Amino acid sequence: MSSSPTGSALRRIFVDKQSPKAFHALLETSEAVRAVAAEAGLDRTTVELINLRVSQLNGCAYCLDLHTRAALRAGESPQRLGVLAAWRDTASFTDSERAALALAEVTTDPTNADAQASAYDAARQVLTDDQVSAVIWVAITINAFNRVSILSKHPVPAPRKE
Repeated sequence: MSSSPTGSALRRIFVDKQSPKAFHALLETSEAVRAVAAEAGLDRTTVELINLRVSQLNGCAYCLDLHTRAALRAGESPQRLGVLAAWRDTASFTDSERAALALAEVTTDPTNADAQASAYDAARQVLTDDQVSAVIWVAITINAFNRVSILSKHPVPAPRKE
C-alpha cells in the first residue's frame, strides 16, 4: 500500500496504547519529576508554563490543550497564557519564570551552544541548583510526551461546556 509524502491513509498507532509498559514508565517518570519540581520550590504554574512553552515549540496540539487547562486550574491567568509564545517581549513574567522558560527552550532544542550557555548562566543567577535541575527534567519529560502525542496523532478533545 502506498502513501503520499505528506500523510498516510492508515491510522496512526497510539504508541502509548501499543506499548503500555513503556508509557507507564514515562508516566512514572513524570510523577517523579513533578515531585522533584515541588521539592525544589517550583510552583505549579511555572511547571505548566514550561509544559506549554515546550509544547508550543514542538507544535503538540494535544499537550497544549491539556496543559492550558492544567495551568488555568493552577491559577494561571488567561492573559499570561495568551502572551506566552512572546514571553521575552512582555514584562508579565518574573525573572525566575523567564529563566525557566529560556532553559526549557534550550532543553527542547539544544543545538545552539551559545543560547544554551546563556540560558544556563541566567538560570543559575535566579534559580537554585535543584530548581535548574527540575526545570530541565520538566522540559525533558514534556518533550517525550509531545513526541508520543505528535507521532500518535492524539486528537484534541472537543471543547467542553463549562
